[in-house]
Amino acid sequence: MPLDAIAPALVQAVIASEDQRFCLHNGVDWGALRDVVDDEEGPSRGASTITMQTVKNVFLWPGRSYIRKGLEIPLAVMADAVWGKRRTMEIYLNVAEWGEGIFGAEAAARHWFRKSARDLSRGESALLAAVLPNPILRSAGKPTRGVRAIAGRIQSRMGQVDGLMGCLKR
Repeated sequence: MPLDAIAPALVQAVIASEDQRFCLHNGVDWGALRDVVDDEEGPSRGASTITMQTVKNVFLWPGRSYIRKGLEIPLAVMADAVWGKRRTMEIYLNVAEWGEGIFGAEAAARHWFRKSARDLSRGESALLAAVLPNPILRSAGKPTRGVRAIAGRIQSRMGQVDGLMGCLKR
């Protein structure tokens, strides 16, 4: 599905949730990666950018391993150089998992909200973005109090990233 056929609010919510520096890095957010590696208590959060998640979803296997992460990094840099930001976001939104067997923004919008991805509201977009880190345990259609709280924080951040989305313009 083309990026133009997806609600801008969903793009904004995904950037606000998953990779606020999406337009500012070359596929890898080296600062975030360094922070996770330097965390003495062990990584409590991920440093995977949208580009890294895209190459993982398209080219690599599920699950966590240092080998996979080692492959993700150069592939993300190459994808950013070859595809660019707009195409990377388009691919990401078409392959991301939003529930058991629910892949892509259009399938997620139809499954959870009975509408096209083009017609998603800001609130629905934030709920979808809130489930991305764990789409099997989290539900956009029947969100828990915790998922609603995450979606609320994402909505608050959406306004902050709006000005940082210039890389997605044609």
